[in-house]
Amino acid sequence: MQSNTEAVFSSDDESPNAMVARAQALVPELRRRQGATEKAGRVLPDAIQSLLAAGLYRVVQPKKFGGLEFGLDNFVRVAMTVASGCGSTGWVFSTGAQHQWQIGLFPEEAQEEVWGEDPTALAASSYAPTGVALAEGDGYRLSGKWSFCSGVDICQWMLLGVRIAPAEGVEPTQAGFALIPKSDYRIEKNWDVLGLIGTGSNDLVINEAYVPAHRIITHEQSQSGNPPGAAVNESGLFRIPFFAGISYCLCSAILGMARGTLEDYLEGMRDRVTRGAAMGASKNVAEFQSIQLRIAEASSSINAAETLVLRDTKEIMDIMSAGQELTEAQRVRNKGNIAFAVKLSVQAVDLLFESVGGQGLNSQNRVQRAWRDIHAASKHISMNWDAVATLYGRSQLGLPPGPAQY
Repeated sequence: MQSNTEAVFSSDDESPNAMVARAQALVPELRRRQGATEKAGRVLPDAIQSLLAAGLYRVVQPKKFGGLEFGLDNFVRVAMTVASGCGSTGWVFSTGAQHQWQIGLFPEEAQEEVWGEDPTALAASSYAPTGVALAEGDGYRLSGKWSFCSGVDICQWMLLGVRIAPAEGVEPTQAGFALIPKSDYRIEKNWDVLGLIGTGSNDLVINEAYVPAHRIITHEQSQSGNPPGAAVNESGLFRIPFFAGISYCLCSAILGMARGTLEDYLEGMRDRVTRGAAMGASKNVAEFQSIQLRIAEASSSINAAETLVLRDTKEIMDIMSAGQELTEAQRVRNKGNIAFAVKLSVQAVDLLFESVGGQGLNSQNRVQRAWRDIHAASKHISMNWDAVATLYGRSQLGLPPGPAQY
């Protein structure tokens, strides 16, 4: 029997289109498992194995460790497709797959620790800097508690936001990210929510774990366009400033949820017939003009959102390939476009859910589940239009960006 690792590295066609096709082939399986995923409160191991076997986690992983180093635009296409099958699975996949890019920003020694023995190793994350890394010898001593750790149950590593203190009793002077193995943290299972139930986004706690210096990078390094990992990963992919790239993992999952909702809605409406009509008559719901209008508006909104995000990510990759840098205006615009694409996606799902009728009350109805999932996902601060639009508007007016990251 072929091992999981061998299955990942034994494909004849590893083009971007082939990866999208493989993701699409998994969609029916993911849709069948939605209820079981939600009941388990985590992504099912079988789903993770399917994603690994299809090679999908390799899309932006460094080639040095068996990855494909595709661009952000191709990452978005794959991640959207997975999320169209299951919102929770898509959220965990999209974040985990893009973490393969972030790990590639770390020094080579850290990458070797993660993938040297197991190139299929995965990481989850929590970026709020709620822990302190205190300098100690050649490394740091880390303690803290982190929330919203999506996929923590199925990963071998964590990427955690930290504040970095140079000495005992001294206030932290920098912020950054720490790469932590599973043996160093404890999971607190407290994920009890309305949507994205299957992401298993539990808390984790670390108490006095030692972290070697090569497993911490600062915000400044990750934003520089020349992070430590660029010394071995020469693709322009690894010169993208961290905050200019990372939000696409969340956005892609949300766009995929919207696309999946539309597909499920159309499947349910094409042959649906009204009940209790006057004089015993019945009518195909597809003939209702109100339904047709909702479908048209939702479809156009989803198409527009996808087109906007794919255009921006393609432009990012073109700029990186040319050895150029993203301007501040481009980064702010892209951040605004991400949030607006999410807004369009949520509005599209709302349009559809509002007309599903009594069937939408069933907890196993896929349109209803997607409605809960996409509203939960859109609450993330980096996806929130009210929070991000101000940054974009200030930029258009020539004002300083303010405290938000871009």
